[in-house]
Amino acid sequence: MKTTIKEIADRAGVSPATVDRVLNDRPGVRQRTRDAVLGVAERLGYFGEVEVTPQKSLRLLLILPEGENSFMQSLRRHLLLQAQETEDVSIQIRNVPAKEPAGYVEALRNASGTCEGVGIIAPDHPEIREEINQLACAGIKVSTLVSDIPAVSKIGYVGVDNRAAGRLAGLLMGRFLPAGQPGRIGLFIGSPSYRGHEEREMGFRSILSGDFPELLVVDFAVIEDDRDNAYREARRLLAQDDLVGIYNIGSGNQGIAQAVKEMGRAKDLVFIAHDFTEATRTLLLDRTIDAIIDQNPRVEAREVIRNLVAAIRGEMEPEYPPRLQAIFRENMPAS
Repeated sequence: MKTTIKEIADRAGVSPATVDRVLNDRPGVRQRTRDAVLGVAERLGYFGEVEVTPQKSLRLLLILPEGENSFMQSLRRHLLLQAQETEDVSIQIRNVPAKEPAGYVEALRNASGTCEGVGIIAPDHPEIREEINQLACAGIKVSTLVSDIPAVSKIGYVGVDNRAAGRLAGLLMGRFLPAGQPGRIGLFIGSPSYRGHEEREMGFRSILSGDFPELLVVDFAVIEDDRDNAYREARRLLAQDDLVGIYNIGSGNQGIAQAVKEMGRAKDLVFIAHDFTEATRTLLLDRTIDAIIDQNPRVEAREVIRNLVAAIRGEMEPEYPPRLQAIFRENMPAS
C-alpha cells in the first residue's frame, strides 16, 4: 500500500499542503523543512520499496558540550552503555565547543534527516532555540538534558531541579558554618548562559538571603567549566578576600581544590560542589570538599534515551527524573 501525503505530514510534523509543495517541487518551503519532508518520505517508502537492513531502526543524536570534565565523561559513558542495552536503538554523540552557540546551531541543522530524536545540553540562546523548534517542526523529537531550555518545542527535560540544587547547597553552607557568625562566600559558575547554572545560583543566593543573611556572596568568578581557569580564579579570590566558604556551581573542582590546598585553606574553608566523580571522591576523602550534590548521570542517560524512544514510537512513558543527593565523606557510594 502506497504511503500517503497525510502519513508523511504526520511523521514530519507539517501540514499536508507543505508536503504537497515539497513533493511537487513548488516554492514557498524552507530548505530545512524540505529536506526533512523528503527524508521522511524516503523512509516511509513513498519513492519506492524500502530496503530492509539489519541495522538498528531508531537513530538518536546526543549533542553535548565538549571538554574533559569528569561529569561529561561519565555521562557520555552511560549514554553509550544505555544505548547498547536498548533494543533497536543506535546513538551518535556530537561534542561541540561550549562557549559559543555556533557549534550547537550547526549540529542541530545537520541533524535533520540523520536521526529521529535529539538529546541536547546547551545554553539557553535564541539561535539554539530557533533550531530546536525547526527540528520539532520537521518531526524530530527533542529532549533537553541536565540544563533545561524552557521556551522550545520538546518532549521534555531530563535532569534535576537546578534551583532546588542551589538551595540545597546554600542550606548546607549555612549549616556547616558557625550559626549567626558573619562570613564571606566565593561563588564559581561555569557559564551563566546555561540555565541550569543560573538556576543554581538563584537558589543558592535565595536561601542565604532568607535563612542565613549573615553570609554574603562577595566574590564571583566565571570559569567556563575549565580547570585551569578555576585554579587561577581560586588563587585570585583567596588572595584578596578572607573567604569562609566556596560554592562551585559547575565543573572545575580539581582546579579550585588545588588552589585551596596550596594556600593552606583546606581545613578551615567550607567547599561545596556538584557531581560525584572519581575526582570529587578523592577530594571528599581528604576533606578538601565538604559536600557534593549529585544528579546521577546513569539515571539521566537512561531516561533521556527511554523518553526519546517512547516519543518516536508514539508512546507515553512515566517519568523517573534523577533525584538530588547530598554526598559526604561518610556516605559515598561504591565505585
